[in-house]
Amino acid sequence: MSSRPRRPARPYRRPKKDPVRLIAYEALRAVDERDAYANLVLPPLLREARERGDIDGRDAALATELVYGTLRRQGTYDEIVAACVDRPLREVDPPVLDVLSLGAHQLLGTRIPAHAAVSTTVELARVVLGDGRARFVNAVLRRIAADDLEGWLEKVAPPYEDDPEEHLGIVHAHPRWIVSALWDALGGGRRDIEALLEADNARPEVTLVARPGRATAGELLTGEAVPGRWSPYAVRLAEGGEPGAIGAVREGRAGVQDEGSQLVALALANAPLDGPDERWLDGCAGPGGKAALLGALAAGRGAALIAAEKQPHRARLVARALHGNPGPYQVITADGTRPAWRPGSFDRVLVDVPCTGLGALRRRPEARWRRRPEDLAGFAPLQRGLLTEALRAARPGGVVGYATCSPHPAETRAVVDDVLRHESAEPIDVRGLLPGVPSLGDGPDIQLWPHLHGTDAMYLALLRRT
Repeated sequence: MSSRPRRPARPYRRPKKDPVRLIAYEALRAVDERDAYANLVLPPLLREARERGDIDGRDAALATELVYGTLRRQGTYDEIVAACVDRPLREVDPPVLDVLSLGAHQLLGTRIPAHAAVSTTVELARVVLGDGRARFVNAVLRRIAADDLEGWLEKVAPPYEDDPEEHLGIVHAHPRWIVSALWDALGGGRRDIEALLEADNARPEVTLVARPGRATAGELLTGEAVPGRWSPYAVRLAEGGEPGAIGAVREGRAGVQDEGSQLVALALANAPLDGPDERWLDGCAGPGGKAALLGALAAGRGAALIAAEKQPHRARLVARALHGNPGPYQVITADGTRPAWRPGSFDRVLVDVPCTGLGALRRRPEARWRRRPEDLAGFAPLQRGLLTEALRAARPGGVVGYATCSPHPAETRAVVDDVLRHESAEPIDVRGLLPGVPSLGDGPDIQLWPHLHGTDAMYLALLRRT
C-alpha cells in the first residue's frame, strides 16, 4: 500500500525590513506609548535614516504621509478595523492596532495599490510583531481591502439625518465632542462645519516670517515660494519646500511661523496707544515665534521687549529665536501668574496662553484623539490668571493681547468676559487693525479659521487698561 509523497515544506523566509514603514511604525508607537508629538519624534527618525543611507527624499515624504495621514484619520480607521475583527477593539494589542491603522491608511487614504498595501504591511507585522500576529493582520487587511473608503463610511457612520455630529465625526475623523465644540464656535450649517473639518485634515503649508529689520519677504521668495495671504512678512513654501535651505532661515533672520500667529503679533503692535511706547512684554513667550516678531517690531520703534517663559527649556528656545534681534530685549524664566515685574510696567503686553490646541489640529493631528472635554476645566484657572496678571502688568492706557490657539468658547470669550468683570479694561476692535483680512466676525475680538484664512484657528482679544 503506497502513500502519497509529502510535499516538501516551504523554507522559512526572513521578513524583509522596509525602512519607510518601520519609521512610520516607530513614530506611531512613540505617539501612542509616550504621548509624544509626531512633529517632534518623526524628524529625528528621518534624519538618522538619511544619514545611514536607508532612505531618500521621496521615502521621507512617504513616511511623513503615512504617519500624519494615519494619525489624522485614526478614529475613522478604528471604526473600520472594529468592523473587521471578532473582538472589541480594546482587546487588540496597541502595537497590532498601530500596524492595522497604518495598513488601513495605505488601503483607504493613499494611491498605493491594494496588493502592495497589504503585502508591505504584513511584512512589517512579521518584523515587529512576529509571524503569528502577522497572519491576523493579513486577514483583517484583506477584509478592509474589500471596499473603498466611501463604502466603509456608509457602513460605519450613522446617517447625517439621524445623528449629525456622530456622522461628521466618523466621516471627517474628529471626536464627537470636538465636532460639537467647533460647530458651536463657528456657527452656520453643515457646509461650514464640513469645510472646517476638511481643512483640519489637509496638510498645512509651511509658512515663513521675515523678521522686520533683519530680512524681507522678497528675500524669501525663492523657488516656488509665494507671498503670504495677509501678513506683509509671510511667505508660503510649496509642498516639500525645505525651510533650512533658505539662508535667512539658517541665520535666524527669518523663521517658520504660521500666518495666524504673525497676525496676532501685528494686531498688538498696530493697536493705537496714548503716551509712551517703550516697554513690551511677551508673558508666555515659548517657543519664541511671536517673541521674535514682536522683538523685531519693537526694535523698529526703539522699544525694548521682555520675553518671559516659565519652562527653562522653552526659555532657551525663546533666546535662540531672539538671538541677533537689532533692538534691546531680555529673555527671563518667569511664571506669568507670579510676575517678576512691577504692576503697570509695560505699554504693550501679549499672553498667548496654554490651551487645548484645538486650533492647530492640522499640525498636531494626534491632539484630537488625546484631548478630553475635562481638559478645558484644567486650563481655565491658568488662562484667567495669566490674563489678569497681564492686565495688571500694563500701565493705564496700555494694550494687552489675549491669544490662544483654540476656537473653543470656554478658552476664548468666556475667559475674557470673566476677567473683565473684576479688572479695569475695555475691549479694542481688532478688525480694523488687520486691513484686508476678511471674515473676522462681529468683533471686537477675532477668530481665525483654517478653511477661511488658511491659518491655525487663532483667537485674539485686545484690551486697553483703564
